[in-house]
Parts: sequence; structure tokens; C-alpha cells
Amino acid sequence: MSSAFDSSITRRQAIVGTATFAGYAVAVDKVLAQAIKTDTDGLAAGDFGVKIGGYEMPVYEARPASGGPYPAIIVISEVWGVHEYIRDCTRRFAKAGFYAVAPELFKREGGVAQLPNIQDILKIVFAVPRKQLLGDIQAATDWAKTRPGVAAGRFGVTGACWGGPTAIQAAAAIPDMKAAVAWYGPPNRPYVDQPSAVTAFDVAKDIKIPFLGLYGEKDTSIKLEDVTKFSEMVKAGGNPNVQIIVYPGAGHGFHADYRPSYDAATAMDAWKRCTDHFTKFLKA
Repeated sequence: MSSAFDSSITRRQAIVGTATFAGYAVAVDKVLAQAIKTDTDGLAAGDFGVKIGGYEMPVYEARPASGGPYPAIIVISEVWGVHEYIRDCTRRFAKAGFYAVAPELFKREGGVAQLPNIQDILKIVFAVPRKQLLGDIQAATDWAKTRPGVAAGRFGVTGACWGGPTAIQAAAAIPDMKAAVAWYGPPNRPYVDQPSAVTAFDVAKDIKIPFLGLYGEKDTSIKLEDVTKFSEMVKAGGNPNVQIIVYPGAGHGFHADYRPSYDAATAMDAWKRCTDHFTKFLKA
């Protein structure tokens, strides 16, 4: 199991990272009745394993049962790993005419689903090296290219909360990605790397693909000036397709329908913007 925090992440960065999840730390087994349940009618969905050397990474896949080829979306989880909400989101993408796959990125460290304490979860999540994360996302991408009905040259990446800045890192570093959507992810989130930790600010210049950021005005875990700074840095790197949406009155986790933070109207609008973004840049 990984150590609590890599030495390349400072105490201040660790505190920033922990604060990001304040008010969002109830265990995922306490799911509210409002949670959306997407069926598998017309879909092929299930659990699979992706071989990476001697390791097998679990993934959850959902796709239209026939037809294609369909653009592919890599769905990056929150700190909780690939739980039912993430699985449901992959099915929602499949219902919208995409192939979607969610890789379990914490399994190497023993997984997090069995941990009831958010601090124990964060000790694992924050210590996973950036290189490992990107390698596992690339492996999921390469595996997805071999799946039925997948348009191998049309990949997008998305993620919410911890998955937001992780999707940003993938958008900057993985050439297969052609579009990205980040949901309420803090740009200052540090990822373990050498010689020092890497944030979204450090890779902004490398994001050349169409990018959509979805944020809440009342999200106390993210400074909106950081979001503005990040988007301006991406644009300064020569990317003309950058859009940031800030929803008035919405807080962190507004799309997480299993949480008290869920905002149905905002979530519906943001989901449409997300799928429209991928439709425009992956299906055209």
C-alpha cells in the first residue's frame, strides 16, 4: 500500500487536497433515493479486466449493444473508485450513443471501496503517482480500442471531483484524447511526480483538444479565480476551444445524484453540455 503522501507533495498541498473534499466525505453506501438508475436495455455492459504486465486492472464497460462504430469516453471516477454512480454514468453515455469505460485506478493499492474513513481513502488516492495514473488510463484506452463497435480514433475523457483534474492531466498527456470535460475539479490539485508535484496549471499549455469545464459558483473547495487562471493558460497555449461554465448557486458535487449536494436542474443542463461537447468534437 502506498505511503500517506509522497515527499514531492508539500504539507500545504496536502491540506489543500484534503479541504477539497470537505462536506463530501459521507461513505458512498449511504446513497439517497434520488439516485438515478439507468437500465441496460439496448446496451452491452459489464465488468472486465485489463492486463498491464502482471497486473489486471478492473474496468466497467457500457456500450450500445449493436451498431457503431461509436466514439469512446474514458470515465474517471471520484476518490471512491468505480462505485454505482460511476457505473451508471457509463451507462448514460452508452444510452447517448457512446462507448464508455471506467477504469478502477486504485486497485493496485488495494482499492478504496472497503474503507469507511475519508482520510484513509485520501492517503491512498493522493499518493498514487501521476505516471501510474496516466499509464493505467492509457492502458484502458488501448484496451477499449479492441472492443466491439468502438471508433478507435475518437476518444474523449471526463471526470468529476478528483476525476476532474485527473481528466485534465489525461487531456494534456495522452495523444489519443480528442476532447475533454472536467466537472468541478480543482486546478491546484497536486499529483505525485518527479522532480516535483504537477498541477493543472503545469500542464495547461499542453491541452490542445476541445475542453469544457463545469463548475459551481458556491463550491467552497475551488477558487473560481483558479479556474479562470487555468482556462486563460489553456487559451494562451493556442487552444481556441475552451469553455468554462459556472452555475449560479450550485455547489460541489452538483451532478452526484447519490449525494445531498445534487442539484437536478444544474446536473441536467451540465450533462447535456457534456454530451453535446463530445458529440460535436467526437462524432463530427
